[in-house]
Formats: sequence, C-alpha cells, structure tokens
Amino acid sequence: MVGEFRNEAVLDFNVPEDKQKMEAALEYIRSQFSREYPLHINGEDVTTGNLFKSYNPANKTEVIGTFHRAGKKEVDIAMAAALQAFETWKNFDPEERGILLLKAANIMRRRRFELNAWMVYETSKNWIEADADTAEAIDFLDFYGREMLRLSERQPLTDNPGEFNKMIYIPLGVGAVIPPWNFPNAILVGMTSAAIVTGNSVLLKPSSDSPCTGYCLVEIMQEAGIPAGVLNFIPGAGSEIGDYIVQHPKTRFIAFTGSMEVGLRINRLAAQTSEGQIWIKRVVAEMGGKDGIVVDSEADVEAAAEATVASAFGFQGQKCSACSRVMVDESIYDDFCERIVEKTKKLTMGDTINPDNYMGAVINKASFDSISKYIEIGKKEGKLLIGGEGDDSKGYFIQPTIIKDIAPDAVISQEEIFGPVLAVIKVKGMDNAMHVANNTIYGLTGAFFSRNKGKITRAKREFHVGNLYINRKCTGALVDVHPFGGFNMSGTDSKAGGRDYLQLFMQAKTITEQL
Repeated sequence: MVGEFRNEAVLDFNVPEDKQKMEAALEYIRSQFSREYPLHINGEDVTTGNLFKSYNPANKTEVIGTFHRAGKKEVDIAMAAALQAFETWKNFDPEERGILLLKAANIMRRRRFELNAWMVYETSKNWIEADADTAEAIDFLDFYGREMLRLSERQPLTDNPGEFNKMIYIPLGVGAVIPPWNFPNAILVGMTSAAIVTGNSVLLKPSSDSPCTGYCLVEIMQEAGIPAGVLNFIPGAGSEIGDYIVQHPKTRFIAFTGSMEVGLRINRLAAQTSEGQIWIKRVVAEMGGKDGIVVDSEADVEAAAEATVASAFGFQGQKCSACSRVMVDESIYDDFCERIVEKTKKLTMGDTINPDNYMGAVINKASFDSISKYIEIGKKEGKLLIGGEGDDSKGYFIQPTIIKDIAPDAVISQEEIFGPVLAVIKVKGMDNAMHVANNTIYGLTGAFFSRNKGKITRAKREFHVGNLYINRKCTGALVDVHPFGGFNMSGTDSKAGGRDYLQLFMQAKTITEQL
C-alpha cells in the first residue's frame, strides 16, 4: 500500500533550520557553476562540442552552467534509442512504473533545497516561489504514480452474456516533451513523468533559459532506476531542432507548455502527416493567458486588492496564470486603486539570493525589452499609477507597474505581456464586468470577488476560464486540488494535476473474448 495522496507542504523559511539549509544549498550550487553538462541519450552522456550557456537573469554575466547543444543528428540518435526502449518499457508492470515515480519523489525531497537553489540562480525565483515549484514537482510524481496504479486496475464495463470484456490503457509511443522556463521543475517534471509512467519513452528538450534545473530530473530518474532510453535529454535551439522533433514521423505525441504562437505552430506542424507516419499525432498544449480578476461592487475590497497584487507580481508576473488585468466596478474603483498602489509600494525587488526580496529579475534581455515596450504602450493607453521603469545594467529588473483607466480593447488589456504589468479597467455593473472578463482570445484563469451569492453563481456560469477562483487569487493551483488547464487560445484544457491527465498519454484498447 502506498497510502493516499497528500500535497507537499511548502517550507517556512522563518524556521532557522530551513533558512540555514537554503543558505547552504545556495553556496553549494554556486560551487557548481563551472560544470559542463552533456546530453543524455540511451542512458549515456553524449557531447557535441556545440555549447551554450545558462545565465543568471539577476546578474546577467554570471554563467550558471554550460551545455552541449543537440542537433538533428542527436535527435535521430535519441529517437532510435527511445523507440528501442519503448518496446520493453511499454510492457513493464504499471505498478513498477508507478513505484518508479514514487521513488523519484522521495529523491526530490532529499534534494529539495538544492533544486530550490538552482531556480533562485537560474530563473530569479524568490525562495518561497522556488520551494512551491519543487513542492509541485513532488506532487506530480506522487500523484501520477498513484494514478497509474488506479488506471491499471480493471475498468468497469457493462456485462454482455456469453462474452468476457475488458478495456485496458496502453501507451502511445515516443513523445516530445517541451517545457517552459518559468516553472523549470514543476511543469517539466509533470509533463515528463506523466509520459513516462504511462509507458511511453521521451525526448525531453528543456528550455535554454533553465536547463540546469531540467538536468536534475535526469539525475533523479537515473537514481530511481529508469531504464536506458526511456528518458533522453536533448537541450538545443528550438529554431534548429524544434520543428524537426515535432515533424519526425516517429514522434507520437507532443506535450508543450509555452507561448500561444509556438503552441499553434506545434499544433499545425503536428497535424501535417510526415512520410512514414502511421498515426495522428496527439498534442497536449498549455499556451498561456490574459488572466483577469473581477472586483464586484459588493466585494471585500481589501481582500481583492491583496489577491490582485499577489497574483500580478508573484514571480515578476511570469506565470501563465498571473493577473494581467483587473476589472473593477466604478463604485469602488478609486478606493481599490489606492489600495493596490499602497500594497505594491511595499514589495521589495532585487537579487532573490537575498530572501528579503519578493521580486527578482525577468528571465532575459528579450523579455525585458518586450515588457518595457508594453509599458510604454500602456502609458499612452492609460494613467501610470506606480512603476513603469526598468534597469538592465546588472540584471533584468522591471518595477511592478500598474496602469489604470485602460480600455477593455486596449493593447495591454488584450495581449499577453508575461511580466509585472497590471492593467486596471473600470466596469459598470455585472453585465459589463462579465463582457469585459471574456473579451480576450484566452481563457486560462480568472477570479471573481463578491459577497453577493447571486452574482457569484452567475460568475461561475459565465466567466469562461478553465480555472475560476471565487474570492481568492488566480494563481497557485495545487495538484489534484485545482486541476489546471484553460480554454480557447490558452490550450487544450489538458488539466494537469487532474484525474484525467494521464489518459492523454495513453489509448484505450477493448478486448472481447467469446465464452
């Protein structure tokens, strides 16, 4: 018996012992910066001599790690290894595959502070955000391991006299897993472990902005006992090998999290049949959002303001679930704006090696430039309340920025910014609020604040998002508590961390035997 699933608790760094362990981990990881990382194919290290570096966004000249870059040749080698491994791995007892993930979860618990430290350096997450990322990764391993045990049991079917019938779930084949940099542990682990535990083999192409954290999973799965060829680590440029992996005739599925533009391209390329391909490729995609919070005239304004600031500026607004716009009833508009400005003034910003800093740097130069451009657009579309400046002299730091009096169809109200920029929109009444809440091409997360039960019921019915939160922030989904995935251009609503997620990586086979 493996016991019931329980979410991993996030650490409290006010506890002296945990703070000391985190400080020691940061010091240890710094000593690893000179390390050179190979590809990992068929259980062996592979070097190419074509190198790229991972940098600290808070200290842009500081190299975190150096990686060998995969090309098309290495993709072909990895594919051959994965295809060979699949022929054996697919026949492993599902219980053994589930136990592998549970072992990996325990190893990750042991390496928790080290993983946190990698993310502090590599993505400028603060200590709490980094630990929440690791806790979620542990949850994915624990939950999907248990889910595989459940799905391997006999599935209920209606009896038919004279026959013995059963339905079983079988794996798909070799899949490409393409995770983002913003949750370099949790999302990478979640997609990869789901594919592996269901009996598939994987080509894992981590983000070039966070490959160090991704490589840790290779080490963890090796220690847990994964067979050679089941997990193949092939970091590389998306422009060189991204399309090649997606279009490869032996790629059976693609699990992707990232921008809408890249997700749509993957979906389009996957739909085109390559020579030698004998299946319809499956795409599991989560593509971001333009998430909003609606603050009703009968809301607890203080609670709504606190949740909005946390949702907008946690991890520098670099979450697909981050609050990018808030729709506020005109009757409380001025009061609400004053409150969010006062709360934002209290946020600290700087290198997150220091646990006193709430906000760190945005991920890279391209992101810094893009966010800065949107801020300048926003200044013309509305009134700047706070922030609006950036400094990339040492790292890529952008102040938490709030711009009010934004029109519902304005650029910063419609386009995904993926940074610490909040658009404040004035609405009049429930009809107007729901119309504006649903006026984007996305539909990932949203929150609704009100004390009026009738309005809450209406929001539940009309607010068209995959994850709707009532009277709480719109970030912070927990595995098996808030299955996560969105509508419209936010993706395939694949509900990561939910009880139907693993079935996306399998196909059902019905067997009927005449008695």
